[in-house]
Amino acid sequence: MTDSLAKKDVQKLQRCIVDALEDVKAQSLSVFDTEHLSSLFERVIIASGTSNRQTKALAASVRDKVREAGFPKPRIEGEDNGEWIIVDCGAVVVHVMQPTIRQYYNLEEIWGEKPVRLKFGAPKPAPPIAAEPQVKIAVKKASAKKPSSKKTTDHPTTAKTAARRTAAKTAPKTTFKSSTKPVTKVVGKPLAKKSATKPAAKKTAAKKPLTRKA
Repeated sequence: MTDSLAKKDVQKLQRCIVDALEDVKAQSLSVFDTEHLSSLFERVIIASGTSNRQTKALAASVRDKVREAGFPKPRIEGEDNGEWIIVDCGAVVVHVMQPTIRQYYNLEEIWGEKPVRLKFGAPKPAPPIAAEPQVKIAVKKASAKKPSSKKTTDHPTTAKTAARRTAAKTAPKTTFKSSTKPVTKVVGKPLAKKSATKPAAKKTAAKKPLTRKA
């Protein structure tokens, strides 16, 4: 009997908190069963508020409704900042968060294994999908777009050039000896230019004067 009464008290407290959050128009309201994960509390309720003013109003509404229903006064943490307010109601812990903070910490991945109906008669919620961080998605997209490295031998032209290079490296070096000796120049004296050969002049016999005999 004590267990059944305790479960009824938890369900009553849950309905009271859900009504208090809906009165201030909480967004993305979710309830999870955490009895198998922690012995300190049995329910985790997560709700979003668009501003610090709304998150503070949501926490205040939960506190007032819980006290009016006859439950002990809840303990509130983070009310000064307003980005993430925790309302500890004993068996139920309420997290009132702004959307950016909620997306960053992703409490659904920790506590969202067993979602619970908000109210009796409501459709059973589907288990939340664990959202991956944006840094991992960016890395996956970048790795998917990265072109695959191609070998140089795939293309026929590159294969030919590679074969020529290897053949040039492995081929023995041949030295050619020239038969003609290089012309050596005399330092300081230019080479004499060859003059055109002229026909040799004919030597004429010298005429001796005639001597007359007496």
